[in-house]
Amino acid sequence: MKSKFTIFALITFALLSWGLYEALIGAPTEATMGPVQRIFYYHVPCAWVMELCFPANFLLSIAYLIWRKPEIDALAVSTAEVGVVFCTIVLLTGPIWGKPVWGIWWTWDARLTSTLVLWLIYVSYLILRKFSIGGPNAVLAASLAIFGCLDAVFVFMAIRWFRTQHPKPVFGGGADSGIDPRMLQAFFVNMAAFTALGILLVWLRFVLERTRQKVEEAHAMKALGATR
Repeated sequence: MKSKFTIFALITFALLSWGLYEALIGAPTEATMGPVQRIFYYHVPCAWVMELCFPANFLLSIAYLIWRKPEIDALAVSTAEVGVVFCTIVLLTGPIWGKPVWGIWWTWDARLTSTLVLWLIYVSYLILRKFSIGGPNAVLAASLAIFGCLDAVFVFMAIRWFRTQHPKPVFGGGADSGIDPRMLQAFFVNMAAFTALGILLVWLRFVLERTRQKVEEAHAMKALGATR
């Protein structure tokens, strides 16, 4: 397992390095926004990984409530934590990109507001898991995951359903959507790189969570044996 993790980590590092080159050097400078547009190659892939993690957490939370297997629970919390990390990056890189282009750091439009709400939902989910153990709290955590997943769908569709300050989709957004082929290459390389990074972080967090679960189980068994 360690060798597989190491190989995957090396592949991820290579993809991230290639993506960095493409984003900063390979892709041409956008004519209207200038160099700040290069944040696009990080902002959108991070949003993509976020949109993968939260639905995965939703499905895993439901699966845990059905089968109550600790490894499913460990994977569920791992996807939520990694999703929050990438959601945080999205919320930070968005204003950095938006300020030079829009002239403002933030606006309460449908896409931005729903993304902030999504972050708050999953931070609440993690707090709930951190400070409560067992019982009905698992059901409550699953309910939060369901609500969070619905908001994740809303975040994805907001710029298609509403007229927002946030730009329309680059792909599938209409007749004028699409980008230069060199930009497209940089974009897809970074999409692959950040997807691999997300999987790597979930994998690492899962291993740590399973180790924690096993240690707690061993301590509980030891304490039970001591009381007999």
